[in-house]
Order: sequence, then C-alpha cells, then structure tokens
Amino acid sequence: MPSLRLGSIAPDFEAQTTAGPIKFHEWIGNSWAILFSHPDDFTPVCTTELGEVGRRSKDFTDRGVKIIGLSANGLEQHEAWIKDIEAFGAKVAGPTRVNYPIIADKERKIATLYDMLDYQDATNVDAKGIPFTVRTVFVIDPKKVIRLTISYPASTGRNFDEILRVVDSLQIGDRNRVTTPVNWKRGEDVIVHPSVNSEEAKTLFPQHTVHLPYLRTTPLKV
Repeated sequence: MPSLRLGSIAPDFEAQTTAGPIKFHEWIGNSWAILFSHPDDFTPVCTTELGEVGRRSKDFTDRGVKIIGLSANGLEQHEAWIKDIEAFGAKVAGPTRVNYPIIADKERKIATLYDMLDYQDATNVDAKGIPFTVRTVFVIDPKKVIRLTISYPASTGRNFDEILRVVDSLQIGDRNRVTTPVNWKRGEDVIVHPSVNSEEAKTLFPQHTVHLPYLRTTPLKV
C-alpha cells in the first residue's frame, strides 16, 4: 500500500475500542480527529501521555477535535491500564480521566494500515519479536484528509502543546486566507496568504503590515 502523506484520505477501518466498536470515518463524523499510537500498555512514557490527554480533554473539545488512542494490546489490558493511568495522573498532576477511546490492535492490523510499526528500535518488540508501534500522531480533518503526521520514537513523549498549536494553525488557515509564522501561538499575528493580492488584502485585512513584497502580517481575532 502507498505510504500515507499529507493530503491522503485517512484509511477507514472497523475496530474494538474501550468505548465499544467503531467504524473510524463514521466515528469522526463532521469533527476533526487525532489518532495517536502507543507502543504497549503498562509502559511508563505512554502512561504519562494518556493521562495528559485526558486532563486536557476540554482543550480538544473546544476545538471540535475527537481523540482516539491505539495500542497493540487487547481490551482487557487496556481497561486495567486505564486504572493505572488515572491513579498515577491524579497523584502527580491532578484529577485524571481517560475519557476517550483506545483501540485494541493486538494483531497490528491498524498499525500496519497506518504504517505505525517501529523498524528502528530493536527493543520495541513483543515477546514474539513482533514490532510495537512508534508514537505516531495523525491529525485528520472533517473531510477525512490527513493534515498532519508526526512520528516520535518510542523513548520520547509527545508535546501536546505543539499538537494543539498545529490544530489551531490548520483551523485558522481553513477559515481565513492566512498562514502562521515560526513559533506562532493562538492570538498572535498571522501571515496573509500569498494568494491574496494587494487590493484584496486591504479589504480582508485592513490592519495588515507589509514587511516585504511577499511577507505581510496581520492581527486576526479568533
């Protein structure tokens, strides 16, 4: 199967999850979605990540984003692991609830479909020597188009501030003819898209500043 790229349609699939069976595209509906994989249940880095996502569920909901995790284990293991995640999170960071589904992908079918398997770390394997997944992130828009992919090694926890920052950038860019500069954060000035000519810019972005013929910035209310 060809590799998935930005602009590819996210492959549809059916799966068992901790919230019941799903058909992925149907589950996404008209929302944005983040699919993020985990090498294995009962592992330290993953435990910190899933707790963080649960604590920040409002940040995702406010942006119209549904979250779904994936790990190469069965549902019983997932359910037992969730208890650890919530207990650890409550101990170190405050109330923690894993209130989003985690896909059971023991056979690696979805991990293979999305090319998530680890071919780098020889230690990131199960007892049979079959690779676990790396820490892959897919941001998928309501049209089921892949808008962002990030792959972290199994040893490195993800930065969800950055993932939310990119979601903000994508959504603002879809609603307005703008792009976002280096290290941009929500509420800061954006860049007028190069496709906007000078006359259009005067109407669309009356407060814009021309720094260079090809670089114009403007404040934008979100």
